[in-house]
Amino acid sequence: MIGHIESYDPKTQSGVIKSEDQFFAFDLHGWQADVPPDQGDDVNFDAEGSAAINVKLVGAYLEPPKAVKYKYLAAVLALLLGFTGIHRFYLGFYKLALAQLALTAITMGYGAVWGFIEAILLFGGQINKDAKGRPLK
Repeated sequence: MIGHIESYDPKTQSGVIKSEDQFFAFDLHGWQADVPPDQGDDVNFDAEGSAAINVKLVGAYLEPPKAVKYKYLAAVLALLLGFTGIHRFYLGFYKLALAQLALTAITMGYGAVWGFIEAILLFGGQINKDAKGRPLK
C-alpha cells in the first residue's frame, strides 16, 4: 500500500501512517530505509491488520537522478587516453575499461581506435549516462 507518515516519535521509535483514510501503526523495526522516518514522508508498506510492516521510503525513488560526471571531461579523456580505457573508468564502467585496455595490449595499440570512436560518441551525446544511469553534465 502507499501512504504517508502522519506522525513519528523518535523517542518511542514509532509512528502512524495514513493510507486511504485508514491509519496504520509502525515502529522502527519495520522501517527499511537508511534515513529515519519523518512526518510527511511518502511510504510504501504492507498492511498486517492495523499495523504497517516492511515500510519503505518512496520519495527517494521519485526524484530524478542528478548528474555527477562531466561529459566533456570523459570525451577528452577518450580522445587523449582512450587506448587505456580511462574514460570508461571515469564513468564507472570498470569491466569495459579493462577490456579496452586488454584489447589495446593484445593488438599492440589498435585498441586506441575504440577510444577515438567513443570520444566522438561522447561529444555527440550518444553516450550520455554513467554506469549508475545518471545523466552526464
